[in-house]
Amino acid sequence: MRNGTKFGVVAATALLLTSAGLPIVTASADTKKTVTVGVVGDTSRELWERIGKRTQKEYGIKIKLKEFNDYVKPNQALADGSLDLNAFQTKIFFDDQNKKLGNKLKSIGKTVIVPMRMYSLKLDKVSDIKQGASIVVPNDATNEARALDVLVQAKLIKYNKKVTDPTVKDITVNPKKLDIKEVDAGQAVSALQTADAGVINGNFAHDAHLKDKDILVEQNLKKNAAPYINLIAAPKDKANKKIYKQIVKTYQTKQTKADIKELFDNSQYAAWNLK
Repeated sequence: MRNGTKFGVVAATALLLTSAGLPIVTASADTKKTVTVGVVGDTSRELWERIGKRTQKEYGIKIKLKEFNDYVKPNQALADGSLDLNAFQTKIFFDDQNKKLGNKLKSIGKTVIVPMRMYSLKLDKVSDIKQGASIVVPNDATNEARALDVLVQAKLIKYNKKVTDPTVKDITVNPKKLDIKEVDAGQAVSALQTADAGVINGNFAHDAHLKDKDILVEQNLKKNAAPYINLIAAPKDKANKKIYKQIVKTYQTKQTKADIKELFDNSQYAAWNLK
């Protein structure tokens, strides 16, 4: 009878709490503590693993990483719900891809900035590039534009700046008659083995362990950094979730800045305070 009496008291207490406007709390979608983050290549894996340890400790949030080998699928995965967040792309690339996906995504925080560089395994400096030399550039819209800007910076070409998404077809001045080949960004490092030079995205260059001595030109981002700052993206309808804000808060810390310096040296920089 004692057990029965105790049960009755508990049940009565729960009923009183409910009727007093204090309902018993049940799990909701926002209490989910595992967040799947999409990244491209292996470059940022260790950084995100460190961030994951801190989110686990501070908020009980487990970060699960999903790696991609191209720049298109991570946004598609975010739009179709198979990812919670992704972190791999510049603002200019995100804006272009988000428009194509019907503006279903939203940027929720800045991360790093990664200058694009022209590398060569055969040449020591830009002046070594000869007539008809072959140069590879990424073929997706925003990265190809960046690559062409690197070639302009190197004073190798000029292109029509009025074109929204310029390609090699929009080059107007090419005095050395360079053979500029468009390849998938993920294949640019492989193509560098046979080309004279190539403009390579930072994450792929880092994954391939390309050396600083092989850099011919580094993209100058001092005058116009904003479009090239990388970001964390979320589905627009879930962008304000508290758990996502906690991940961004954990990312944008002095400790993460120190981790970026340790892991990447001068190949990328913390950028959440850049305008």
